[in-house]
Amino acid sequence: MFGRLPAISLRAIRTGNWLAPAAPTDLYRLKRCAVGFCVAAALVPVAVEAHDTRHRPAWPLEIAGGQYIPVSWAEIAGWNDDNHLDAFKAFRASCRAVTARRISAVGQKALGTSLREPCRVAKMAAISDDAKARAFFETRFRAVRISRLGETDGFVTGYYEPIIDGSRTRTDTYTVPVYRRPSNLFVRGFTQGAPSLPNSGPVYRKIGRRKLVPYYDRAEIEDGAIAGRGLEICWLKSQTDLLFTQIQGSARVRLEDGSTIRINYDSYNGYPYTAVGRILIERNIVPKDQMSMQRIRQWMNENPDGAIELRRQNRSYVFFREVKLSDNDEAVGAQGVPLAPGRSIAVDKSLHVYGTPFFIEGELPIESEQAKTPFHRLMIAQDTGSAILGPARADLYFGAGPEAGRVSGRLRHNMQFVMLVPNSLDPVARGRTMPLPETRPSARIAKLFPQKKNQKPDDPKVAPQQSAPSAVVPAGQPARAALVSAAKAAPPEAVPLPAVRPEVMPGPHQARRHYHRRHHRHERRRNPR
Repeated sequence: MFGRLPAISLRAIRTGNWLAPAAPTDLYRLKRCAVGFCVAAALVPVAVEAHDTRHRPAWPLEIAGGQYIPVSWAEIAGWNDDNHLDAFKAFRASCRAVTARRISAVGQKALGTSLREPCRVAKMAAISDDAKARAFFETRFRAVRISRLGETDGFVTGYYEPIIDGSRTRTDTYTVPVYRRPSNLFVRGFTQGAPSLPNSGPVYRKIGRRKLVPYYDRAEIEDGAIAGRGLEICWLKSQTDLLFTQIQGSARVRLEDGSTIRINYDSYNGYPYTAVGRILIERNIVPKDQMSMQRIRQWMNENPDGAIELRRQNRSYVFFREVKLSDNDEAVGAQGVPLAPGRSIAVDKSLHVYGTPFFIEGELPIESEQAKTPFHRLMIAQDTGSAILGPARADLYFGAGPEAGRVSGRLRHNMQFVMLVPNSLDPVARGRTMPLPETRPSARIAKLFPQKKNQKPDDPKVAPQQSAPSAVVPAGQPARAALVSAAKAAPPEAVPLPAVRPEVMPGPHQARRHYHRRHHRHERRRNPR
């Protein structure tokens, strides 16, 4: 996307100066300090008053690779019909982790530490009905419709907690191990005994004291690379059961004596997640409109040899830990709080802060595979996943058991995302101070780097989306129209290159002067005065 967005003013942003100002003298420095202390003392009451003002913005909002448009509560379809009390309970559960979180862990994300203030109010508020819960969100937050840069909709899938059969010991029926994190698994910046490791980035296998190599992939682990080291938590019936448990991130393993083991995600082997369903679609094995987890499982059961090759296309492998939860407790998400079925979502943790409310609106096949059930619900970000990437991408948690698995397995739909931003953030200020995009290259440079045949010059998908700053659109203008008008900005004309300088040969007078200069220098060295 090129050109200036409508909300961006032509304002120069100072980014630095090669010529640093001269250091002030001691007397001048003392005068400046004295004036500074006087001004600070005079502004203390004003600062306290500003802290108590709920709608005073503190810093601008910026979401990498995303765009947003401020909207009113009346513009959000289904906002008034939702059960805000259930969403408030889920939000207040997240607040325990929000207030206990280190500032450095969220300082570089879009919301930063701004959720601390509404969490402080939520923990002290006595809210027991839906009207008060809705008033809490409407007075403590403002709404922005968010999407990936150049797009209008977000994308949702679903997940759940499987209930599968297993055994504490290996038997003829239960032959597939569920591994805990190996001791030789190493991630830079983390100790090997750290309670939680990132779900993205490189992971190494430590050999000796210094040598690091990539960790084993799925095929190597399935072939026994870490077998016999006492890492087995329990045993399952098939590799398909294990694969789907790893995709969901947690499971309830039902043992032969009737007891249950609860396992949760602990770490992974460092390889990016590859969706096996997408491979089946690309190979024309399963039509896209029929794709679901149940369809994948059916194909794997009918094609055991093909299932091995398909499964190993996903080189990512997940390790688990056993958690002490009863059968009545919900699974614990990455935020460290129990997930709420129908209210918890997994988001991209590199962009979003756990505890952020998102209102998701659209239609989903909840009642059946062909149903278009209206879905307008306020959800709370409490989990993450390696396949959940982007500013408007979410995995909806539906609970535990087969029915939750059937519903979540058929979700792959575009939806509208509205992010609730605390009032301490100003979603419009970023648009006023955003720097202008770089100009397009000249025609000569464009010939050296030709675009692909099916790639439009103004296609916003051409630009990298993970590192691009967020774009803000004014509330009065539709997002799609604003993007189209911004993309139609005329490219600058090609700048001609300067002419090549002619090669000038020295004339006879220049050669003679050059000879005399060399001669006099030589004489001065021989006969110094």
